[in-house]
Amino acid sequence: MSKPKLLITRRWPKAVEEAASEDFDVTLNEKDRPLSSEDMRNALTSYDAISPTVTDILNTKTFEVENVRCKILCNYGVGYSHIDLTSAQKLGICVTNTPDVLSDCTADIAMTLMLMAARRAGEGERELRADEWQGWRPTHMIGSKVTGKTLGIVGFGRIGQAMASRAHFGFGMKINIFSRSQVSSEILEKYNAKQFGSVETLLNESDFVSLHCPGGTSNRHLINASNLSYAKPDLILINTARGEVIDETALANALKNKVIKAAGLDVFDGEPKINPILMAAPNLVMLPHLGSATRETREAMGFRALENCKAFFNEEPPLDRVA
Repeated sequence: MSKPKLLITRRWPKAVEEAASEDFDVTLNEKDRPLSSEDMRNALTSYDAISPTVTDILNTKTFEVENVRCKILCNYGVGYSHIDLTSAQKLGICVTNTPDVLSDCTADIAMTLMLMAARRAGEGERELRADEWQGWRPTHMIGSKVTGKTLGIVGFGRIGQAMASRAHFGFGMKINIFSRSQVSSEILEKYNAKQFGSVETLLNESDFVSLHCPGGTSNRHLINASNLSYAKPDLILINTARGEVIDETALANALKNKVIKAAGLDVFDGEPKINPILMAAPNLVMLPHLGSATRETREAMGFRALENCKAFFNEEPPLDRVA
């Protein structure tokens, strides 16, 4: 029996690519560049399975093809807002993701950004590299204390809870959360957390706010000029979720006008292009989407995607089916 044809749209760690070839007739994107919408449309008619990433746009138009061959999109990543699930379902295409395996490393990056923004680490490094440091002095580059402060978390799934664990048990932080669904009392009690009914209240009652909610249309510009006006002046905002969750122009203006104190971003709306207005903000720390970027996690994501794909072709329920 011939192996199912699998397209891996970006290069994976070597160990996972080698494992993929054991069960699938694999095609790799040797140039490791984002595929165009037309490339994806052609792939839907040429492969039995595709493993896309966040860089692949699979919107309604992409799915407007005839003679679809693809039966499963085994997404490499936990977020799947780049995939139009309704269109995939209409074509009978199964969609899976890779939860669990990247929660810790993404929470680690969120903590990294929070500490960097609070202690002005980016500004400090730039000063040193520019050979502009004039030595220690009591008023030099004073930042914000993290230990014992209040952290607001938007979205309290696996990653949000991993962030709460680090902040509460590691830094003695009080935890506030905003989630559209009611979080169980057992989970709230674990972190001594308080759930709020609005983003505005969360912003007003927290010293730091970290975003861990899904992207997509429903959460586009969840953080905007209107609700940022409720924030404490010393608020520091962190985003490791999806770029579209923040109105970047509103954020840049809030930073410039000192509506909030600082921010840290690992994701951007329209990445890899960065809104020029963000580049001008000295009180903003930026990382190039490093949330899951450890060898252990990137390998685990690939193996998880392969497990879902193998289960599907073995006529077993994929563990992480989302559509």
